[in-house]
Amino acid sequence: MTDDAPRRLRVLAAMSGGVDSAVAAARAAEAGHDVTGVHLALSENPKSFRTGARGCCTIEDSHDARRAADVIGIPFYVWDLAERFREDVVDDFIAEYEAGRTPNPCLRCNEKIKFAALLDKALALGFDAVCTGHYATVVTNPDGSRELHRASDMAKDQSYVLGVLDDRQLAHAMFPLGDTRTTKPEIREEAARRGLFVAKKPDSHDICFIADGDTQGFLAKRLGAAEGDIVDESGTVVGTHEGAYGFTIGQRKGLRIGRPAPDGKPRYVLDISPVTNTVTVGPAASLDVTALTAIRPRWCGRPPTSGPAAYTAQLRAHGDETEVTAELVDGTELRVSFTTPARGVAPGQAIVLYDGTRVVGSATIATTERRVGAGA
Repeated sequence: MTDDAPRRLRVLAAMSGGVDSAVAAARAAEAGHDVTGVHLALSENPKSFRTGARGCCTIEDSHDARRAADVIGIPFYVWDLAERFREDVVDDFIAEYEAGRTPNPCLRCNEKIKFAALLDKALALGFDAVCTGHYATVVTNPDGSRELHRASDMAKDQSYVLGVLDDRQLAHAMFPLGDTRTTKPEIREEAARRGLFVAKKPDSHDICFIADGDTQGFLAKRLGAAEGDIVDESGTVVGTHEGAYGFTIGQRKGLRIGRPAPDGKPRYVLDISPVTNTVTVGPAASLDVTALTAIRPRWCGRPPTSGPAAYTAQLRAHGDETEVTAELVDGTELRVSFTTPARGVAPGQAIVLYDGTRVVGSATIATTERRVGAGA
């Protein structure tokens, strides 16, 4: 082996039972690394998780992951992280909605489970890296520092949900699919060539721990009914609800408002107040957010320079980029202003900043400022 030859790493491949993680594990093994597959058992009752190959954490998914590992020819284990998942992801999800915020459980799972609980256990057992099927790229600079970048194919980029990873976690992260400019059908074709029967398995959708996809019903069972008022921007009651936690900023459907708006146009959720148990609705224009404050920033590598600077930002996992100016204040608070107002921005969501393709970091939206209408 020459000095220029790639280092052979001990890699723990997180295998969800889907095609992406299976191909990622296969590529890592093909690259010469010593790979071990692991499936995370995240539910205390796996039957309560989504079935029919739509989730990522069911019993059938663990079986699919094991069969893929057998084909690849790597050792395979199932690790029980159900209690940690319930505390850090499910309970957090419920608490955030109860507080009138809109969380992203997939982002929280990456932060707390896959690159915290799983990574810590992997390092303790002597592994060098955790490999997943995410579409993103880790770049190593000449000085040894690492950066997280978007995937080569923007159509599949998943860097938004990885924006919570810090420098230490990036140092032990491996994303074999991130620098591949191939379509998803081509990934499936590669899986078929490798003999991985998950090649035709449907992608996961929705939230894995909500078995029927009914988020409002899931929350109602855990938080109970709490009837309150739906009001317009003037405070006039225009309807009632059975729980403010069942709404999100920007929501249009399911408002059940009997009285039409004066202008006859649709109304949207503008604000959710758990203190008064009211939901405020109004016109689409009142959703325009001009600035926001975000807390708990996490930086993917080097932190931003001091003072305001221009970036692009992404506000949803599948959202578009928007131009912003952002400044870190007192090291704990990120203040962001939008070049063009953004709509449907909700407290609890993550804002991820980019410098070109590089992921600068993320923070949790705490408050928003609007040009017109009700404030959040």
